[in-house]
Amino acid sequence: MLVIAKEPVPGRVKTRLTPPYAPWQAAALAEAALADTLDAVLRTPARRRVLVLDGAPGRWLPPGFEVVPQVAGRLDERLAAAFAGCHDGPALLIGMDTPQVTPELLAPALAPGGWDDCDAWIGPAADGGFWALGLAGPTLAPGLIRGVPMSTDRTGEIQRRRLTDAGLRVRDLQTLRDVDTAADAAEVASAAPDSHFAAALARFAGSAGLTDAAR
Repeated sequence: MLVIAKEPVPGRVKTRLTPPYAPWQAAALAEAALADTLDAVLRTPARRRVLVLDGAPGRWLPPGFEVVPQVAGRLDERLAAAFAGCHDGPALLIGMDTPQVTPELLAPALAPGGWDDCDAWIGPAADGGFWALGLAGPTLAPGLIRGVPMSTDRTGEIQRRRLTDAGLRVRDLQTLRDVDTAADAAEVASAAPDSHFAAALARFAGSAGLTDAAR
């Protein structure tokens, strides 16, 4: 299992949440989303759990993860490099933008038989991107991911077609909503009311937009 993430530093993460949320609030929400994601991965069966990180580990990182730095470059290049570091069988990668993820949502790709007659898994995102990508042959990732335009409403479609055009047999995980905007945050928190993310969002109810000095 791979998790690709940024260190939750104000001004560097979840910038589309500002406004209405102040940069420190957006960073706190990102940290909560990352904590939920890492917790879900810890509760899934995996030989290795790797955090591919832009930045430095913090208090939010639980034991049980190997940490490797992200390479420089565009997101497609960073995703391809994350997979290329895996040499011991199928790998499933997720991001930090879906704190509603659970072991049950990941289970189809991780359960016994999940890779029978299957070369790749993709988790479509509601905004047209993807929240999960799995490859039976991770070292093939550079040719399968590099050049796919990221952060568009067709990214998931284009990535899936890249896989099928390469002759891969692709299965789909459940569609999830990424947290990009305040509306996304509210919907995701409602879908995962017991999450760290929902608790953090509730703390900020009525205080969105506070400056650091007003905390």
